[in-house]
Amino acid sequence: MKIVYVTGCLGFIGSHFTRAALNRGWIVRGVDKITYAADQKLLKEFELFSNFYFDKKDIKDLDILYDCDYVINFAAESHVGKSISNSDDFVFSNVLGVQNLLELIRTKSTNCSPRPVFFQISTDEVYGDIVSGSHTEKDLLKPSNPYSASKAAADLMTMAWARTYEINYLIARPTNNYGINQYPEKLIPLSIKNLQRGKKIRLHNSGQPTRIWLHVEDTVSAIMSIIDSGTTNEIYNISGDFEQRNIETDKKIIRHFNGNYDGWDKHTDLSYSRQGQDVRYSLDDSKIRQLGWKPKKEFDEEISKIVKFHKENFRW
Repeated sequence: MKIVYVTGCLGFIGSHFTRAALNRGWIVRGVDKITYAADQKLLKEFELFSNFYFDKKDIKDLDILYDCDYVINFAAESHVGKSISNSDDFVFSNVLGVQNLLELIRTKSTNCSPRPVFFQISTDEVYGDIVSGSHTEKDLLKPSNPYSASKAAADLMTMAWARTYEINYLIARPTNNYGINQYPEKLIPLSIKNLQRGKKIRLHNSGQPTRIWLHVEDTVSAIMSIIDSGTTNEIYNISGDFEQRNIETDKKIIRHFNGNYDGWDKHTDLSYSRQGQDVRYSLDDSKIRQLGWKPKKEFDEEISKIVKFHKENFRW
């Protein structure tokens, strides 16, 4: 049995991980400050488990760390467009919040049990974009926007605290996540919401940027594989096996929403170009595949389920 902190437990990836950990019988202490992107309905589900405890807290204000094996940090501001408009919250959560978690671990007494492993959930965006080929874990970090810069800062702080204070750590850098119940500021759920409202899907840079899609359940299984391996002080890229331009993603959403591709351009606005737009992300994840992990979900099979879910479950 493991005891884990899961910060951002009501967010998209964090909630899927929390559910998986509870089903394993792990004791989970969830931490979430409940921002606009948190799904509060999930609390009712998680509180049915006797092995779940909850703290409504901002990670930068957390002032006690109970005995545990891992502190798994999903808590983050993550919307690139929001970071371009105002970066303050991204520094508070993604930088100062991580600093506080690292300090809680650093100052934890070791007279009764070892300090927990700090597991930082990062992003492929810390590497910046890449026109061809794929980034490895050894590549330099070259973030392109305030969001990715704040995540890169958290990664570097994690490694610095590890070297200076001998904290054990793990860092996971997944590609674009998708799946059921994602907050509608990300491309797929936002596109569905716009179609419901009779509004056009706004694709940046003519829809030409390319993304590799990774289902959230594959992300969770990858994180579990890393924990199960018992390794520490390592960085792992996590990649899906499916790459396509955003305009192709848009067309598939429209087809499943309307039942056909006809007139997809009538539902799409290609006039907007975003500052600092990354043209393509791609990760070499051969390192984690050596642990026996590989993605199982097929994008073209899952997208219909996601469209159906969001059509039937409106989120503000």
